[in-house]
Amino acid sequence: MNDSSAPIRRVRLGRPAYDVARRPDGSILLRAKPALGPYPARMTDPLRSWAEREPGRTLFAARGKDGRWQHISYRKALETARSIGQALLKRGLSAERPVVILSGNDLDHAMLALGCMVAGIPYAPVSPAYSLVASDFAKLKSIFALLTPGLVYASDGRLFERALGAAVPAGVEIVVSENTPSRGATPFAELAETPATSAIDDANSRIDDDSIVKFLFTSGSTGEPKAVINTNRMWCANQKMLREGLAFMQDEPPVIVDWSPWHHTAGGNHNVGLVLCNGGTFYIDKGKPTPDGIGATVEALREVAPTWYFNVPKGFEALLPYLRADAALRRTFFSRLKVLWFAGAGISQHVFDEMQQLAVETCGERILFLTGFGATETAPYALARTWHSTVASNMGLPAIGVEMKLVPVEGKLDGRLRGPSIMPGYWRRPELSAAAFDEEGFYRLGDAFAFEDPEDISKGLLFEGRTAENFKLSTGTWVHVGPLRAQFLAHCAPLARDVVIAGADRNYVSALICPDIDACRKVAALPAAASVSDVLDAPVVKAWVKERLRSFAAASTGSSNLVRRAAFLAEPLTIDTGELTDKGSINQRLVIRNRPRLIEELYAALPPAHVMASDP
Repeated sequence: MNDSSAPIRRVRLGRPAYDVARRPDGSILLRAKPALGPYPARMTDPLRSWAEREPGRTLFAARGKDGRWQHISYRKALETARSIGQALLKRGLSAERPVVILSGNDLDHAMLALGCMVAGIPYAPVSPAYSLVASDFAKLKSIFALLTPGLVYASDGRLFERALGAAVPAGVEIVVSENTPSRGATPFAELAETPATSAIDDANSRIDDDSIVKFLFTSGSTGEPKAVINTNRMWCANQKMLREGLAFMQDEPPVIVDWSPWHHTAGGNHNVGLVLCNGGTFYIDKGKPTPDGIGATVEALREVAPTWYFNVPKGFEALLPYLRADAALRRTFFSRLKVLWFAGAGISQHVFDEMQQLAVETCGERILFLTGFGATETAPYALARTWHSTVASNMGLPAIGVEMKLVPVEGKLDGRLRGPSIMPGYWRRPELSAAAFDEEGFYRLGDAFAFEDPEDISKGLLFEGRTAENFKLSTGTWVHVGPLRAQFLAHCAPLARDVVIAGADRNYVSALICPDIDACRKVAALPAAASVSDVLDAPVVKAWVKERLRSFAAASTGSSNLVRRAAFLAEPLTIDTGELTDKGSINQRLVIRNRPRLIEELYAALPPAHVMASDP
């Protein structure tokens, strides 16, 4: 069956009309016509409601050490959360002394977070990589200095031993689920078994819209950790927006199989919130969108058929070979699936198309492949495409309740947002908080957009990349261009005069090298009369660059600072084209935009001879 002619599985979605205002300065204001309806005062209200309505329904499930799914019902989750909340209240914790969670996604992490929420004590889930991958724990120490936590949780005291010893200040209580570290720790079970009293209910009743639920960290372009304040208003309003857009969740509690880390806003706010607010079930996927990690995801999907499935583009790409090869897996996966949802980065068109093709081959229907757009500072749901589109980069339109301002900047439309789901600011960073908003109170996304059809805004907005230089790989990993550019340039001196870093929405980073022709000519031992092309095509020059790529790759610490491929920019950059400023600096975005063919060659399965690679 031709996938373009196959019917789309029917799903109830919200698609409001929009008011559009165009200002004389070229700015455009977009706002959905319907007002955002009422939403809960606190995120624990849905937990209490569903515990009363469906006490035995599973809220969270995760594989135990025996490989079987362990389930926590809504009733059990509320009971455990009240016990943990009671224990936390006794410790006098607060926003000034919050709970810090170092571990990945698991059942104890979920219960501790709910306990904090019931008690009104903010918590901060922190990337486990800062504890398990880092060697100097500098970022972890800076986070602790910023937050001044009163309690730190780690799932495994032995696994997190070094980080706990190096970064947790003396006198701060440590809680672990297993393997007590050498400095000692409180067993998690002690918190979970604390008898709840009326004190926890009194504390919960005092929580209001402005109460802080959690701190989520986002790294700015400088790499300085910033703690985004997440209030109840911010999170609750955002979930109401999601219920308006994904209206089918009001009719059918979602079933989610998800790996996305809870220290990210997509996993911890968007996905957990979808389940909690709609009475759904969250199966914790221990896999990852990597060659080594995708196997666990596949095994989970063999057993659990999701109704809504989220992944980053790289995750869908990793899943495709398994779906392609296993008809039984396809049948389970697509059996009750209402929506495929990608976020974190733009998805490749071929992944977008093949997923639809497999759906048609399996069930005779296309599955809506939708997406949203936002940031840690926006809770995150801010834009959403709740209609079918064949354009993978279409991000949709502002959610109900979010006002968007598009401001012309450097030939693009700079996106800015205002609404109840936008953060009040960064914790203990007043100067950064002030800079994050414009004079009208709109949060500056730092991202550029364009209308798919400027004559018909209902077709949605296309994501056009960062207005700043930084970008995300297809995995959702941030690439900080400034530091990487400086490091790579120093490594490739003297043959490289400058470099443009590429890789937005791609699997890896590549480089466009502005060559120092004289230095290259010297290495190639060619006469002054030799052409630029002869110099750059010289085998010894290419070999030198390949060796530099290999040694740079050997020193890299991850995909964000590993340059896989490179090619020379044979044509000089000029001020006339706008690629070179009058100060001599490079407009990276413009260089990349002006050379689409070269960019495609850098990412070709079989690249041409002038593309140099770090791997043989």
